[in-house]
Amino acid sequence: MELFLNGKTLGKKDMPRNKHLQWSVPFEPGKLEAIGYKKGKLLKAKVETTGVPTEIVLTPHKTTLLADGQDLSVVNVSVLDNEGREVPNASNPIEFFIQGDAKIIGVGNGNPSSHEPDKCPDGGWQRSLFNGKCQVIIQAGLKPGTIHFEARSPNLWKGDTDIHTVAPGSVAHVSVDPKYVLKGVAARPRPVDKMIGADISFLPELEAKRLKFKENGVEVDAIESLKKHGFNYVRLRIFNDPATENGYSPKLGFCDLEHTKAMAKRVKAAGMKLLLDFHYSDYRADPGKQFKPKAWENLNFEQLKKAMYDYTFDVVNQLKAQGTVPDMVQVGNEINHGIMWPDGAVAHLDSLAQLLCAGTAAVKAANPNAVMMLHVALGRQNDESVFFIENMVKRGVHFDVIGESYYPKWHGTPDDLRDNLNDLARRFDKDVIVVEYSAKKEAVHQIAFDVAGGHGKGTCIWEPLRNGQIITCKFQIDWFLRNYPAVPKYL
Repeated sequence: MELFLNGKTLGKKDMPRNKHLQWSVPFEPGKLEAIGYKKGKLLKAKVETTGVPTEIVLTPHKTTLLADGQDLSVVNVSVLDNEGREVPNASNPIEFFIQGDAKIIGVGNGNPSSHEPDKCPDGGWQRSLFNGKCQVIIQAGLKPGTIHFEARSPNLWKGDTDIHTVAPGSVAHVSVDPKYVLKGVAARPRPVDKMIGADISFLPELEAKRLKFKENGVEVDAIESLKKHGFNYVRLRIFNDPATENGYSPKLGFCDLEHTKAMAKRVKAAGMKLLLDFHYSDYRADPGKQFKPKAWENLNFEQLKKAMYDYTFDVVNQLKAQGTVPDMVQVGNEINHGIMWPDGAVAHLDSLAQLLCAGTAAVKAANPNAVMMLHVALGRQNDESVFFIENMVKRGVHFDVIGESYYPKWHGTPDDLRDNLNDLARRFDKDVIVVEYSAKKEAVHQIAFDVAGGHGKGTCIWEPLRNGQIITCKFQIDWFLRNYPAVPKYL
């Protein structure tokens, strides 16, 4: 083992069997890191000093509940400093507010000496942090809808989250549209290759701003450089009409079909595979917003399914016609709260599943060999992942691989991610990919490839080119690659 204080070694020691090592370390602000090897495997641990709290973070264990008057969500509350680090000694008082058909039924912080009440009158819920944390228990009411929950404290940015509730009857009733049921070759499962991927959909926007990419001081093509360093997949998101006034890219239309076709040519020319990410919106879709494309706003449900089928088929077919057929496709982005609200909201499980089936059928009609991904943003929320996937399986949604997003701010610790992925792989006998993440690269990689039964198929980092050290008009891509794990060993 070797110990480092702010990058300076404090010496190496051999770890005695069944014992501990000790160093005498003078205090100074910064980072203390331990690095060791066991049977050739690199092991790391670190602690950092933090600044004053600036932001409240809420991490619910579920963001979808049954509207049965009983279902519960436990919300972990913590605070971050201005560098995004959790502050472990924070003791700030936190007030809680809830809107919608739900109620807070308890608070706590694990402090055995606390004299604060665990139950408070409505409108007066509060709790102080202990060792930087506290918890709140929320109970759903009987009316399906959206619960909005906030945590506030003086001089801190508030934390908030939405929790969606589903009527028990919606769960019990199962309806399938036979028009979009897969048959024959299209219904067969497809093998899932290992993925070291990057979502670089922002690249055309960066290049339009004349940003240049350099490696070792020499200008490079960003895609070619990623390929050279071991990446084998590129993920591209596509919006229906992002050039609209309220779209993702007003007038310019970045991430529309034409931009996607141009990027797909570059991806395939580099010898990489393509994951196509349909958002079914003119704007970015995620668990907090799943807005219909403007052109589809006035369609009835049958028309909406047909429009989704026709659009999806056309996109995949045009990519196929130019020799850039997608290798993997996700019908919807982070869809644990549904797609194309309100028709496809998670509160309407049958409608949601029928839309997913329509999109999937269109992909398979254009390319029967496409690998299909079901993508949810529930890196730590195992109960909710299981609820969603089970209900899609019951309604005939076809998929080959489960995609999870993992952002520690909302999805907890790497251990939470590991436990979730292993349970999903075992429970559904499906491969899993961490298809969106940014932080904790080494931990995420190790977890994503070490899933039991060989079901761990890899990762796809979100927008490393945009989120790198872009200070001027020249982005040093070697900074990103130096801070990324050695990727080829995973393939």
